[in-house]
Amino acid sequence: MSSQTAEKLETGAATAAPLLNVNNIEVIYDHVILVLKGVSLQLQKGGIAALLGANGAGKTTTLKAISNLLRAERGEVTKGSIEVMGERVDQETPNELVKRGVIQVMEGRHCFEHLTVEENLLTGSYTRRDGRAAVNESLEKVYHYFPRLKERRTSLAGYTSGGEQQMTAIGRALMANPHTILLDEPSMGLAPQLVEEIFEIVRDLNVKEGVSILLAEQNTMVALRFAEYGYILENGRVVMDGEAASLRENEDVKEFYLGLSTGGRKSFRDVKHYRRRKRWL
Repeated sequence: MSSQTAEKLETGAATAAPLLNVNNIEVIYDHVILVLKGVSLQLQKGGIAALLGANGAGKTTTLKAISNLLRAERGEVTKGSIEVMGERVDQETPNELVKRGVIQVMEGRHCFEHLTVEENLLTGSYTRRDGRAAVNESLEKVYHYFPRLKERRTSLAGYTSGGEQQMTAIGRALMANPHTILLDEPSMGLAPQLVEEIFEIVRDLNVKEGVSILLAEQNTMVALRFAEYGYILENGRVVMDGEAASLRENEDVKEFYLGLSTGGRKSFRDVKHYRRRKRWL
């Protein structure tokens, strides 16, 4: 077998075995409300994939299905499967998934307001069993990526800014030493400058630390600049997916998600009935 053939086989094997594989899942709340319908997506090792769509499209529910947090909200995955590194995880508990190295950063940050920034960070290492020295090393790594947190380490988290709380939430996830982070709406409620800063740090974590990231985000323009692949959700379904660069140039995506159109300014009547003109619906 030639070296080129072997290389192609290795590449094909890597493509066929994603780090995270969500296969045709269906999610129902309260045994009756159908929220996700046949959602499938993949996250490659060391990659960044974006879940895009308007509020209520099903992005957060998809992340919670992966991290097994639905049961606390009377939801369940009723069809399909979720695999991490080739093993099914949809029946595991959230803490078992954390031990596997999959961590979710919740929408809205959810810091412990009565604890200091550093105490919040240390809660992320609760499931680790590799010793205090390794935890301290991770803490210093978090402070390296988020120097502002080092300055505020003794401040109560409830008295820090929204950007600092978002940094704290991401840093707390890093303290668990994950290989995959599910990041839910990191730009919510933040000034554009802070959004850029946090996304740059997320990209550094991906490139320098090898952390794979599945990102749920309404800010399509920013997400498609940092992600490699994107999935667009509407009404609980994946209606379009592709390379991020390709989605950025897609005319439908430009018009309906980026607010851009090559056809000039649209009338209110056109915008009101835009769903009728979507080629994927």
